[in-house]
Amino acid sequence: MYLKSDRVLTALSIMLDVAFYAGRSGVVSGADIAKRSGLLRRGIEPVLQALSRAQLLDSVRGPKGGYRLARSPRVIILRDIALAVGGGDTLHGGEVENPLFGHVIAPFWEALNAKVESHLSEVTLSDLLVQAEKAGLRRPHQAPLSFVI
Repeated sequence: MYLKSDRVLTALSIMLDVAFYAGRSGVVSGADIAKRSGLLRRGIEPVLQALSRAQLLDSVRGPKGGYRLARSPRVIILRDIALAVGGGDTLHGGEVENPLFGHVIAPFWEALNAKVESHLSEVTLSDLLVQAEKAGLRRPHQAPLSFVI
């Protein structure tokens, strides 16, 4: 269920953060992601793990460790990110059987959700990076490689 999932929004935010802020090493620390998003590190850890299990992120261990994209942003569609964290879950009415909910609200919400899923299938992480640049956001400056012999 895309329309009511904070977890999906968190996953999209994390993936965009990694794609946007990865420097030459391509690695972004979980602590930096949490700080920039205003979330607790332990709160985003399950989302990071789910994205890693879905092979959307690679986990890098060590003092310079963190996370990097497992694939090019051009081939990562937003629907894959949403599904990695349970975005495709269905809507349920809870404990009480409410006929209005079951016959009116749930079908309406499912149809709306199908439209969202269709749109998520058409947009890539690279598309969001282009949108960030159009909004005037600047990636961290990457120093050119220099070799001294």
